[in-house]
Amino acid sequence: MSTRRMIAVVVLVPLLAALALWAFAWPAARTAPRDLPLGVAGPAAATAPLEKQLRQHEGAFELHRYADEAAARAAIEDRTVYGAVVVTPQGPELLTASAASPVVAQFLQQAAASGAEVRTVDVVPAPESDPRGAALSSSVLPLALSGIVAGAVVTLLGLRGVRAVTALIVAAALVGLIAAALAHSWLGVLTGNWWAEAGTLALATLAVSAAVAGLAALAGPAGIGAVGFLVMFLGNPFSGAASAPQLLPEPVGTIGQWLPPGASATLLRSVSFFDGAAATGPALTLTWWAALGLGAVALGNVLKSRSKDATPATDERALTPIG
Repeated sequence: MSTRRMIAVVVLVPLLAALALWAFAWPAARTAPRDLPLGVAGPAAATAPLEKQLRQHEGAFELHRYADEAAARAAIEDRTVYGAVVVTPQGPELLTASAASPVVAQFLQQAAASGAEVRTVDVVPAPESDPRGAALSSSVLPLALSGIVAGAVVTLLGLRGVRAVTALIVAAALVGLIAAALAHSWLGVLTGNWWAEAGTLALATLAVSAAVAGLAALAGPAGIGAVGFLVMFLGNPFSGAASAPQLLPEPVGTIGQWLPPGASATLLRSVSFFDGAAATGPALTLTWWAALGLGAVALGNVLKSRSKDATPATDERALTPIG
């Protein structure tokens, strides 16, 4: 038995290390625009050469046409596009939104600098206290860890049913309030509605904690490890929080937005910097994770209750003498 355990350790540890390196290093090493939403604004005759030039970067941009600069600005503020190139009588103008992704904004500036002189305007700038978005992207890991810990504690303490659901919701709410107090009130890296940010942070925590406790209620303690693996090894590196989902290799960018870390980062940007624009999708993703997890917690309690009720009856039949 000891030999088998030694072999398991020797094999599993390098395998996990390789998987972790792949999950974290591969997307970072393959960062490049892939169907990145970009606007082009101005008269059709004037923008045609620009569009042709952008389409030469095959698969890099998803172009959206707008009549003028005002329409392009509105699209950026609605999170329809990450930026826009506007053709004006004075020359081309680049509109960016560093709040949506400082990495994308920098990439667009570098791309524009390779051609004619272009004036750059940051339509939705990142906060001065976090110009590179490092604090926001760094919040993904603590929220995921808080959710995993909360779900694991509820499971290991043997809480079930209403008590487990209540504990998960209250813990997530407290995490949201504390995180908003730190990130918004103290550090100033979030600048939107305080309560909307606290709700987002709480929902992000609940999505993970409910999934952990729910799967553990149905599959036992192994559920903790399964959800923890999914969130930490895939959810974090696939989230695009440090760059943008459209800069990650496919289908990594898409998968990341289906998992709590990616959805929470996108939702937090929307409520903090864009007045809730494009918040519906990630909010629904997190809500489904939380609802399914809490539902699994309740279902696990019902199944265990039925199992306990059936056991005494079986024992009584076994002890009843024949004849």
